[in-house]
Amino acid sequence: MKKSSTITKQLLVASIAFFCAVMPSCKNDDAVAERSSENEGVIEFETKAVDVEHPMANLVPNSATLKYKDENFVMQMSSFGFNTSIFGNLKKKTMTQTITFMDLKQGCVDKEGDIKKENEDYKLNIQETKETKQIAGMKCYKLKVSLVDSPQVKFDAYYTKDLGVGDFNKLTPYAQIKGMLMDYRAKRMGMEMHFKAKEVKSVGVADESFNLPVGITYVSRETLRKTVNPL
Repeated sequence: MKKSSTITKQLLVASIAFFCAVMPSCKNDDAVAERSSENEGVIEFETKAVDVEHPMANLVPNSATLKYKDENFVMQMSSFGFNTSIFGNLKKKTMTQTITFMDLKQGCVDKEGDIKKENEDYKLNIQETKETKQIAGMKCYKLKVSLVDSPQVKFDAYYTKDLGVGDFNKLTPYAQIKGMLMDYRAKRMGMEMHFKAKEVKSVGVADESFNLPVGITYVSRETLRKTVNPL
């Protein structure tokens, strides 16, 4: 019983990362020496739970890796041997989440309607400002953010215009922001997390970085939720 409870907690940890969650690995083998386009690279983030009193807060991974190129991205995070990834295709307007652990290989594909529905659970009121500061060596602009459904909850976020991305956030609650988020909050699977960029690598990223893991069994969103959080 204790072992089952531990596995359940680990599965939940593997799924709570927002735009974040990891691929089979976080190796940089997929990065190539030269950039083939302006808007591609790798960003390393520090991550933590917003609510430190959350039962799972101490199990949240402390880092995440984002790889992006043109209209594709993958956010990666790993914890306790569980690998979770979110692959985004801006052209097709899809997001695919995968979870792998030993023989467990499941995933689900969200289309535009599914994505909009999930974003409704974390609606943001965003006010852009002209205030700036340096984050990971990049000039970043401050955003004043509050939750639409809980306006008393307020926080600052930052983004940069200097990485060659435009509508990169159009599948997220930050859709109005034309640039790369560098310091922000996001919520997935009931866990709100804080992401802050610590390193930006202006390197080429191989197209293979955005290939889905092999052997994945695709299931419904609800089935995947029950897999990662059966409680």
